[in-house]
Amino acid sequence: MSTAATEVRTTPTGYALHTAETAPPESAPLIAASEKAFGRLPGLHAVMAEAPGLLEGYQTLHRLVLESSFDDDETTVLWQTINVEHACHYCVPAHTGIAKNMGVSDEISNALRDETPLPTARLEALRTFTLAVVRGRGNVEEGQVQAFLEAGYTRRQILEVVLGVAQKVMSNYTNHLALTPVDRVMQKFAWEK
Repeated sequence: MSTAATEVRTTPTGYALHTAETAPPESAPLIAASEKAFGRLPGLHAVMAEAPGLLEGYQTLHRLVLESSFDDDETTVLWQTINVEHACHYCVPAHTGIAKNMGVSDEISNALRDETPLPTARLEALRTFTLAVVRGRGNVEEGQVQAFLEAGYTRRQILEVVLGVAQKVMSNYTNHLALTPVDRVMQKFAWEK
């Protein structure tokens, strides 16, 4: 085996961008699952592979958010609101591409990226409530809860916002620490706050 085959690329802050060959053994099936799901190994997953529990937790939460009661537009609003609030250089472009694959309109994606009004009051209520949860670290005023419920959302969805926040904290914070390079396929969606 050549040394080039086992050479590990790193992020600007020294985190390994693992492959199945360089990651801890516990990460090998997780990397295979990511490659199967995305047709490639996203850089975020390559970094997370250093800590198998983090990658497994992230994959599980990603699946659970997709299985939540939110539709694709709402899921995108949830994810991108958090990504933009956390100024995640990696996740905003990644979720722009994911949104396109989910059939979410550019009008919604651009409003989220640019922090401009969303096309419906209901989606705007979701963004407003998500920001309240993130900024208040879960300490949300009763009026904010009522506004969310009056927009047609449910108490289940209040807790599903918490689920989405948990998932995005894992990815956003990892990308801040690692300075994960934006995947080549998502570079056309590059973003800065």
